[in-house]
Amino acid sequence: MRRSAAVSGPVDFQAQCELEVPTRGPGFIDITREATAFLSEIGAGQGVLTVFCRHTSASLTIQENADPDVQTDLITALNDLAPRNRGWVHTTEGPDDMPAHVRTLLSDSTLAIPVFAGRPRLGTWQGIYLIEHRDRPHRRQIILGFLGQAARG
Repeated sequence: MRRSAAVSGPVDFQAQCELEVPTRGPGFIDITREATAFLSEIGAGQGVLTVFCRHTSASLTIQENADPDVQTDLITALNDLAPRNRGWVHTTEGPDDMPAHVRTLLSDSTLAIPVFAGRPRLGTWQGIYLIEHRDRPHRRQIILGFLGQAARG
């Protein structure tokens, strides 16, 4: 069964902000709360939330937010797919540099999430995550954008 939620009117509202996320090294950082707060602060109604990571050695994903073992297993899978000791040619910034680029290639740098009534339409067990692929702490810049309609009322 298909369910639709339509709101008529022009797409006439857009907003953007930069979110700086400190990381501690490899792992997942949940940024769902910050993305939801952005939508609330701007008075978003219906539209699309975009999330963009301004880096090539960190990435974004939508993943399960209930069981932390999922993140542990995903990190293990990324380590298997892009190990640090593979003999990479590109090592300008250290042995974790090229594996970080491959891991970003396997995940993504941009997400598009539908928004209805000012809230991201995520599934029950979904969260928005920044994935740090480098060994050292970093300060990552994430651009949050909204395109759609302002909340009515």
